[in-house]
Amino acid sequence: MFPTGIDLHSLTCVAPCELWTIVWDSDPINLFERRGLPAHGSSNCAHAPDPRSGAMHLLPHCHPPYNTVNVYHISGHIHYNARMLNLYSWNVNGIRAAQKKGFLDWLADKKPDILCLQETKAHPDQLDEALRNPQGYHTYWAHAERKGYSGVALYSRVEPKSVQIGLGIEQYDQEGRTIIAEYDDFVLIGAYFPNGARDHSRVPFKMAYKEAFLETCNTLRHSGKQVIFCGDVNTAHREIDIARPKANAKTTGFLPIERAWIDKVVQQGYLDSFRLMHPDRADAYSWWAFWGNAREKNVGWRLDYFFISPGLKERVIAAEIHPEMKGSDHCPVSLTLRVE
Repeated sequence: MFPTGIDLHSLTCVAPCELWTIVWDSDPINLFERRGLPAHGSSNCAHAPDPRSGAMHLLPHCHPPYNTVNVYHISGHIHYNARMLNLYSWNVNGIRAAQKKGFLDWLADKKPDILCLQETKAHPDQLDEALRNPQGYHTYWAHAERKGYSGVALYSRVEPKSVQIGLGIEQYDQEGRTIIAEYDDFVLIGAYFPNGARDHSRVPFKMAYKEAFLETCNTLRHSGKQVIFCGDVNTAHREIDIARPKANAKTTGFLPIERAWIDKVVQQGYLDSFRLMHPDRADAYSWWAFWGNAREKNVGWRLDYFFISPGLKERVIAAEIHPEMKGSDHCPVSLTLRVE
């Protein structure tokens, strides 16, 4: 429940409002959308219900410049005018196909500060200008030598301090699987982990990539940097992360050896941000097979993650899965951090 005794009428804003979002015990709730209202004045208010108790609270309508909110409630504390950083990750299963299904409209609507894409399946020279360089974004691309295969990309509103394409290991980098971007207060690694193949022939390659990837993450941590890694890990961690665990016990993506790697990641201190915020949420998936009406029946797998190093834990505001976006067999996942 929203704490009582807070004089919400006294809050003022510094810009006309577009969208007010309160993070309520770390669940984002869009309360209303109003455009063009005055920047100040408590007369511009609306009654918004407490979704947990049904109580009504009088809230001002507007908020400071983009990626900030006036009020959010985290672990019993109220924060005012806190800046937020919105990160998204999405396996688009072909960026040119996603463009035809509304990818750029989605980008313009959500306005992520940082977006990591997987399975772009294209060289940047094959893309039109709107896709290669959307207005307001710096873009970086890692493409596979094999055409129409793999590939990752980074769209970032803030220009990173440095960007490295690949892990520096040819057998993985020739498949366009990794982008490493350093920002002021963390290093972000966007990755598309290999699929083990139906006959398990690529499982050894997948596991070798995982080990090299984790070694890179740990090297960065040992140098004193905070690390975020995200993307399609191509592995469901626990039974709660897959609709039919018993039926898939011998399927790549849910093999014991693949799941054990995520166990090791967690044992080494990395936090699965979604499970940090939603430890017991079931039926939360990010990939569905194209066949058998799997998505309509929500017979899915949670394959897409944001992992963070422990030093970022207190900055996490929200971590979500967005199944409403249908442009791929995967859906986007997101992480919202408080900016210090």
